[in-house]
Parts: sequence; C-alpha cells; structure tokens
Amino acid sequence: MAERTIPLLPCRTIQPVIDFYTALGFEVTFLQKSPNPCAVVQRGDIELQFFGMKGYEPRASYSTCYVVTDDVDGLYGAFRAGLETAYGKVPSRGLPRIGPLKDMSYGVRQFLMTDPGGNCVRVGQPTSEDQHHRPAPEGAFARALHDATLFADSKEDLAGAAKIIDRVLGLRDEHPTPVQLVRLLILRGEVAGRLGDETTAVSALRRAAAVQLADGDRASVREDLARLQELVAQLG
Repeated sequence: MAERTIPLLPCRTIQPVIDFYTALGFEVTFLQKSPNPCAVVQRGDIELQFFGMKGYEPRASYSTCYVVTDDVDGLYGAFRAGLETAYGKVPSRGLPRIGPLKDMSYGVRQFLMTDPGGNCVRVGQPTSEDQHHRPAPEGAFARALHDATLFADSKEDLAGAAKIIDRVLGLRDEHPTPVQLVRLLILRGEVAGRLGDETTAVSALRRAAAVQLADGDRASVREDLARLQELVAQLG
C-alpha cells in the first residue's frame, strides 16, 4: 500500500493564495470558484489543497502543515526568488511572509512561511536521526539564545523572543562571550525587523557589527555574520 497525506487548508478567498503559490513555482491543478471555492496546487511531490471560508480571519489562523524535503536550501532559495519577483521584495512580516532558514536544536534545518490565508507551512530537512528537543544548554546566555531561537523560528512568538534576549542582555553580574553577544544581537535585530521595529533592529545590528572577535571566533560565526550583512542590506 502507498498512502499519502494531503493538507486541506482554509483561506478567506482563493485567488491571493493561488497567486502566492504560483510565485513559489507551484502549478494550479484544480480550481473551483463556486459554489464552494477550492483549489489544489502542486510542486513536485508537494500537494496542498485549499478551501474558502466566509468570515475567516487569516491573521488569527492556527492552520499549519509540515513539508519534509531533502533539499531545504534549494527550496528556500527558489521560494525567496519567486517571492521577490512577484512582490518586489522578500516579505518577512505580515501576510504573506517567509522566515529565515535555520538549523534548529531538534535536528532539523527549516524555515517557516505563511501564505495570504494565514496558513503556516513549515519546510524542513532532517539533519539528525534524533528529532527530539535537545536539553537547553547551561549558562544564562547560551540558554537564552537556545530559547529565543525556538520562540522566534519554531513557535513564531517574536515578542517572546525579544523579551528573552532583552532580559539576558540586561544582566549586570554576568557577561556573554563575544560569540554569544554577536549571536544574541543578530537575532534581536532580526526579530525587531520582523516586528516592524526598525529603530531597535538598526541599533542591535550596529552593536553586533561592532563586537570585537578573535580570528577563531570569527570563523565560528561565519554564517551569523553573513546573516548580519543580509539583515543590514534589507534595512537599507
């Protein structure tokens, strides 16, 4: 037997959702506008189905599904390029939006995107056979980075992530290592940008860029520094 699961996701109106997924490279394989609006989109082996609901509020949606792939970096690059072409930019807040690509602490490299219907589609690639949540690391700053990353990029609780970082950076009797400080400030700037708080985003990213790093430390945060440059460019 060869079973498969196809998500059926709600939306207020069908057309904006179709436009979003065609920008990502999906093909519309079925469309019905009345009496019950519904549509099917497909890209390779990824198939998603949608149905219209009167009075549905996309911003209050909890609807989600998970797409497992063996090329998350390739999909992320293709989706970002498609969105930039369709919308003139890569949307990082509001509806629709796409989040950053991250290596999560539970053995998955993933990103989250939310369509105009408020449906959160998680796209991930396993990086470990063990996809259980790892124990939080010891130390206030390592734990804060661990927790804030989960809040921002798994739970999408951006305000919660900001509070965690602000609290730990406000400690007076403990100090982070330069690597921890850079990573916390970059994440804080990223979260602020996704919240629309440009002032805080610029401040955090400038502080991150000013941190003095030894050569060995700089090598260990190479990906973080590349993300810093990307965020600075987005803010102009």
